[in-house]
Amino acid sequence: MSAISVGQAVVLGVVEGVTEFLPVSSTGHLKITEGLMGIPVDDKSVVAFTAVIQVGAIAAVLTYFSKDIARIVTAWGRGLANREERYHHDYKFAWWVIYATIPIVVVGLAAKPLIEGPLASLWVVAGSLIVGSGLMWAADQMGRHKRGEDDTSLKDAMLVGSSQILALLFPGFSRSGATMSTGLILDLERVAATRLSFFLGIPALTGAGLYELKDALGAGVDALPLIVGTVVSFVVAYASIAWLLKYVAKHSFNAFVVYRIVVGLLLFGLLGTGVLTA
Repeated sequence: MSAISVGQAVVLGVVEGVTEFLPVSSTGHLKITEGLMGIPVDDKSVVAFTAVIQVGAIAAVLTYFSKDIARIVTAWGRGLANREERYHHDYKFAWWVIYATIPIVVVGLAAKPLIEGPLASLWVVAGSLIVGSGLMWAADQMGRHKRGEDDTSLKDAMLVGSSQILALLFPGFSRSGATMSTGLILDLERVAATRLSFFLGIPALTGAGLYELKDALGAGVDALPLIVGTVVSFVVAYASIAWLLKYVAKHSFNAFVVYRIVVGLLLFGLLGTGVLTA
């Protein structure tokens, strides 16, 4: 029997779509929501389900940035065929995304038992939400916000890509929060840091979703909840992406910092009083 119903899949799809690209931790919010609905957060089928519905959010990124992605892929193809085209920034950027994905793939495969076991605890989520907030606030204060997207380098991509490991190991830290914060520390503008976070998330999250698909189906999750959750996350994530890019163009990340701290403290309270189990 499936551990997740269609109704629960809709709720989780909405949560995934809203939070995947906001720097508030989609994994943390999914685990909190699962806990409130009585879904075992450390169940293998549940862990796999949450990874699979991320594909819906990634599909939203692919759709939203389709013109940019087509331009980058085209430049990459031209560079492979023509040496003179390899000096183009889009050609190099395509390789940077590939290189920057390697660290999280290696760590993800090596630490899979920990990620699906002890590190899936809601205590970890609560602590990571608060600690990640400190990093985000410091990064926003430290960053000079003077470098645009065309100023990014291989070093930037590798550092930002590697920061995704923090969210992989510590659910609640937020992949978007970690990558955006790293971008800000590297003096990228907020919009540039946000867009870089989006692009670097495409291969990592797509790979995780496809890798977990077999486990989700084999561990007892029916196909219908998976499809429903993925479609819902796509629709909601598309709207979330559009909103976030407009927001960061005019605002700091302070609102997200405050929100994360409040949620982290609330979660500590729910766990401490026994309302939720870790």
